[in-house]
Amino acid sequence: MRSRYKRNRQKNRIFPLKVSELEAKIKSKFKRNPDDLLFSTYEHQEKKIAVFCLSYLVDTSKLEDNLLTPLLNNELAWTHHSILNDIPLEKRSSTDSLQEILNKLILGDVFVYVEEEDSIVSFKLSNVETRGLEKAENETVILGPQIAFTESLTTNLNVLRQSIQSTDVVFEKIMVGEHIPREARIVYINSVVNGTDVQTMRERLQELEINEVEDISVLKQYVEDSSFNIFPQYYLTELPDRVVYAVQKGKIAVLLDRSPSSFIAPSTFFSFLESTEDLYMRWNVGSILRILRMLAMFISISITSFYVAIVTYQYELIPAELLISLGKSRAEVPFPPIIEALLIEFLVELLREAGARLPTKVGQTIGIVGGIIIGESAVQAGLASNILIISVAMSALASYTTPNYLMATTLRLIRFPMIILAAIYGIVGIMFGFCFLIIHLLRLTSLGRPYLSPLYPLQWKDFNKVFFHLPKQFQSKRAYIAQTKQPFLFSRRKAAKKKDIDE
Repeated sequence: MRSRYKRNRQKNRIFPLKVSELEAKIKSKFKRNPDDLLFSTYEHQEKKIAVFCLSYLVDTSKLEDNLLTPLLNNELAWTHHSILNDIPLEKRSSTDSLQEILNKLILGDVFVYVEEEDSIVSFKLSNVETRGLEKAENETVILGPQIAFTESLTTNLNVLRQSIQSTDVVFEKIMVGEHIPREARIVYINSVVNGTDVQTMRERLQELEINEVEDISVLKQYVEDSSFNIFPQYYLTELPDRVVYAVQKGKIAVLLDRSPSSFIAPSTFFSFLESTEDLYMRWNVGSILRILRMLAMFISISITSFYVAIVTYQYELIPAELLISLGKSRAEVPFPPIIEALLIEFLVELLREAGARLPTKVGQTIGIVGGIIIGESAVQAGLASNILIISVAMSALASYTTPNYLMATTLRLIRFPMIILAAIYGIVGIMFGFCFLIIHLLRLTSLGRPYLSPLYPLQWKDFNKVFFHLPKQFQSKRAYIAQTKQPFLFSRRKAAKKKDIDE
């Protein structure tokens, strides 16, 4: 890979050139948008220099005051060395590659070339439009910090630096994408993180041979352990608070320029059922809510399939009074239970997707009113029974409790094969589906770490970090599975000691 990079770099070298030849080369690349390119030529004491940039990407006030004014000052010698070192601008570099010039040009760099020199100088004077810090849209939180990441990598790093005020935090820079490179950062605490995890992530990012990366969610798919898996293997988040929490636990976060999210690695299956609010609640309340989410996950996957299995095969599991009511409600339904269940589930998914794509207020109205109207109409038209409508509604509500959107979507999709298995084999089919899911999850890894930790491999000491919480003074150790350099967060004995006011 490095030898190919060197060959490409030598192929792209175009200097030395005359200013007129450079102008022709650059303008040929932007011949479809000639008005966007500003190319100016200046001459002094038989020397020529060229200054060019894309007008709408450059801060014009900085261009005139900080670059052109000292450049056109008669006291400055027009040489590559003096322009690179004597102009008072911090972000500057030198290159001799045409492809690198084009890449930086579309990012807002201004180039200065002295005729017949072997390289060209670039200055970072971009005027990038960014939005301010706002509340998270996809990860709603009630307690704790409310701000979310933005599309500006500089802003995101600033927020993280303010939250982790330590010289030990590392923001490692890696460029991804060959034709349209983007800056990525690996964030970790050097004295805590496992070095193997950092090296694995670094190698996966550096070895990517792709033209461009559209977003952090796309980059995440490139570096996952299994590309054909339906389960998300890294936690995608827009909350700086979650990134800070994960990094302090010994995990790694990856950010990408012009992307308002970050992903965390390694992540376990149970990480997707955690919420940052659990940290800010009392330990017993947070534990109950986490257990409730796990129960809701099971309900979301299985309740509709249990309805299909019981109505199709296992009538004896239904109480006699409920069986009579169920028989009356299904007497007018002309379809078998599987068609009835798949039809209503499909309608619910359509409502959910329509509500997500429409504006917020309209989407909420469509979701609530549409669900009521369609459910009522389906029962009156004899397309579905009352009990199925209740089961599907419970399944939909339970899926909303999953904090992570990607995992919630995965659980919604799993319901459909579970319904089909229930229609073919009854409850035995459901058990077969769950066994297949468990075996599949046991084989998964996230950055080389077991996906079902701490259930596999079994680590009893990590249960209080996954399934429930203990009081803060008893959470003195990091998770064993992370294999961090510093397993202890603090001294448990000192944290548990209580002092009187006169001590």
